[in-house]
Amino acid sequence: MSNQYECLKSADLYAEAFGIAPPEVLLGKEVWPRQPGFFIRKAEPTNTAPAEPADPALADTELTAPLPAPVPLVMELAQGQFGLVPTWVKSASDAKLRSTKLAVTRYETMSTATPTRNAWLKGQRCIIPMQAFIEEDWRSGKAVPTRIARVDGKPMGVAGLWERWTQGSEEIISYTLLSVNANSHALMNRYGQNGNEKRMPAILNEGAYGAWLSAPLEKAREFMRAYPTNLLLANPVQKK
Repeated sequence: MSNQYECLKSADLYAEAFGIAPPEVLLGKEVWPRQPGFFIRKAEPTNTAPAEPADPALADTELTAPLPAPVPLVMELAQGQFGLVPTWVKSASDAKLRSTKLAVTRYETMSTATPTRNAWLKGQRCIIPMQAFIEEDWRSGKAVPTRIARVDGKPMGVAGLWERWTQGSEEIISYTLLSVNANSHALMNRYGQNGNEKRMPAILNEGAYGAWLSAPLEKAREFMRAYPTNLLLANPVQKK
């Protein structure tokens, strides 16, 4: 599948579609590997103060006290490079070379492939907001770029993984888009070169954004499904 997509067309859509604060400055309209893009992740904890030692005099009280309420999920918008940079990469220059090949990851291998296994096990899941993604239609014998978007024009949230690479004072935040099989998908099986497996982004249902970010590891794979055909619209990209 293609590794090109469109960012949200206005800042207000981040709040409307995902319930998060919009970015102060929008990025370019289209994103390719190695370029900066936005992704949504579970907010990293800020309170690192050590817990106070227990008071022996309150031991009996603590045994009968109700359990604390679960911490509500807080989502935040982050910016990173499109194309994952594994933690074991030796240098920033090597990171740039590898990132092109790691912009899209097959969900079937995300937990076992060396580049993404660390992010998966650490629960570093993310949502990639996009207005549309681009696929190539080869049915005529030559590539025809085609824009795939929701029928209702609303933003899509695509499942992904993010990573933090550091070396000394250098840091690269990056992310990869997860894809699912589309061989039997009535729309997406038209795209990609003949003879190759058909793939499509793992588009999440609107009500599943928080669940995808916070689900236990053993449940996270359940979100990897092909998006319904009737909710997507395809149009050839108009040449300027």
